[in-house]
Amino acid sequence: MRQIDLKALAKINLGLDVLGKRADGYHDVKMVMQSIYLYDNIRIEESNFPGIQLSSNLSYLPTDQRNIAYKAAEMLVKEFEIKEGVKIHLKKRIPVAAGLAGGSSNAAAVLFGMNILFKLGLSKLELMERGLKLGADVPYCIMRGTALAEGIGEKLTPLPSLPRCVVLVAKPGFSVSTKAVYEALGTLKDLNHPDIDGIISGLEKGSIEEVVNAMGNVLEAVTIPKHPKINDIKKLMIENGALGAMMSGSGPTVFGVFKYKATASITKEQIIKKKLAKQVYVTTTQHTSM
Repeated sequence: MRQIDLKALAKINLGLDVLGKRADGYHDVKMVMQSIYLYDNIRIEESNFPGIQLSSNLSYLPTDQRNIAYKAAEMLVKEFEIKEGVKIHLKKRIPVAAGLAGGSSNAAAVLFGMNILFKLGLSKLELMERGLKLGADVPYCIMRGTALAEGIGEKLTPLPSLPRCVVLVAKPGFSVSTKAVYEALGTLKDLNHPDIDGIISGLEKGSIEEVVNAMGNVLEAVTIPKHPKINDIKKLMIENGALGAMMSGSGPTVFGVFKYKATASITKEQIIKKKLAKQVYVTTTQHTSM
């Protein structure tokens, strides 16, 4: 039987600003997104058994319609009346519910892989349009690289690549609700909005220092007071030589930008030793498309 193997990449937010709540309940955002080389392995196979079979190396992960990767497969099976069965296995490395778009990236890989496997003939733009029906981050996870995301995250503009650097990713041993974070944001005043234009200017100049100096995430104002460990991780990264450190998405994952892998690796060991996080990865930025 035919099969395809793909890597579903995680993302970090170099900048995340929330401009306001919309009438439909979503929020208008302005974000700079960046793919990193931390990934889940996705295997998609044709099957003799009709329907969708989803499996994972994580026992607690749902393998039915509650899983966005399953929903992605189901969408294409229904639209194109695919008669063959499809078998999907997710080998998860990206921390779950971590602000790294792991689920959205899995859905993006399923859409991309099934398009090839079943010869559906969809363009990247057509895949991104379908991805938006699944979640606001899915179109970006199909596009990848460095991009400005506006609207609810679906209006994407490619940006010059972040100069290659080392990224240290640390996910504390708890999760946060994205919905709850956005709801709480509406109750806060005098928010410190990040300099998204400054990040873009730094990217255009190829200056990693300028990008890092402009980095910011408005959602930290909600998540950090409830989970001070996030700030502890940020401080440790900075003290150990990170050019900058920030929470990704709604959290709780923190990433640090380093010039040298050795420095990032030493910091990783300190984070683990101090029991600030168990899931800690040293990786790099990634610019290739799926």
